[in-house]
Amino acid sequence: MSKVFALSGSLRSDSHNTRLLQAAQKFTPGNLEIEIYDQLREIPPYDYDLDFPGKRPEIVEELRRRVTEADGLLIATPEFNYSIPGVLKNALDWLSTDWTREEGVPLRRKPTAIMGAAPGNFGSVRAQLALRQIFVTTDNDVVVKPELIVFRSHERFDEAGNLVDEGTIELLRQLLTALREKIEAAG
Repeated sequence: MSKVFALSGSLRSDSHNTRLLQAAQKFTPGNLEIEIYDQLREIPPYDYDLDFPGKRPEIVEELRRRVTEADGLLIATPEFNYSIPGVLKNALDWLSTDWTREEGVPLRRKPTAIMGAAPGNFGSVRAQLALRQIFVTTDNDVVVKPELIVFRSHERFDEAGNLVDEGTIELLRQLLTALREKIEAAG
């Protein structure tokens, strides 16, 4: 069983992006255990002066450890101002460094799948592009196809927050299958 660490870029309690990660847990094609991180709100602003082993805040050390130990990464992001939310970028900043050369960069070569939901007609297309640009720097092994851009997201979930749109569910399964294949190839 491969472990996937999942991050929602939204802090909203009723976020469609968090609901998308919950749907991933439900519709996973097998051999993936998806753990959704729920402490994004607690991550302090990135501070280079603290970004060294023994100086990082405990919650940051825990985040780095969990991402390092995971076999893959799954990110669901909304779109804010044509990009990703600041809280998500902040967490990625803490995960993208290695100033000691002893511990390694948690994101380096990590098999990664990106998806996102938003109420507008373009979904999270620009936010996903911004994530892909970040992952060039960290050398993540990002799933290229399929792209899961959930536009008009309020029409894809029922009142209880369940993903009910069959086309979106099928794309989600395909994305998770592609992530599983990247994880298996990384062995």
